[in-house]
Amino acid sequence: MRLLFTSDTHVPKRARQLPPLLLGEIERADVVFHAGDWVDSATLDLFEARAQRLVGVFGNNDGPELRARLAEVARVECGGVRFGVVHETGASQGRERRCAERFPDVDVLVFGHSHIPWDTTAPGGLRLLNPGSPTDRRRQPHCTYMTAEVAGARLLDVRLHRLPPRS
Repeated sequence: MRLLFTSDTHVPKRARQLPPLLLGEIERADVVFHAGDWVDSATLDLFEARAQRLVGVFGNNDGPELRARLAEVARVECGGVRFGVVHETGASQGRERRCAERFPDVDVLVFGHSHIPWDTTAPGGLRLLNPGSPTDRRRQPHCTYMTAEVAGARLLDVRLHRLPPRS
């Protein structure tokens, strides 16, 4: 099972449109995770139209229309792996401990907000993934997203992908 992780798309505020490479990944993925800050409901509509299965939450920059359509926290099971999705997790210091306490019922927590890619494992085994942003790199060298595979009830081959600079 092929997974796509993205967050903080911020269309149309940070980019006029989503990168073509990301759009292709949406169509190839069995499950697409979006950790909030869509900003525009047309972007959610686009994901819903292209994704086989979409798991998304709202972020701090998402208004009432998006908040009415999305949850603050989502929990799903994919191929025997339990996922949680949330936009904000707080400061990086102590993140693993805080998230392990808040999400004891998941194996992988996907989050966003910082636009900083993150891949760590808490002492109890919770995997934390932040795919960065495909449209707003902030102080990062590249805009990014992540992919992974699920097989045999295990998360495998987690990869951070760098997008080419916008022209």
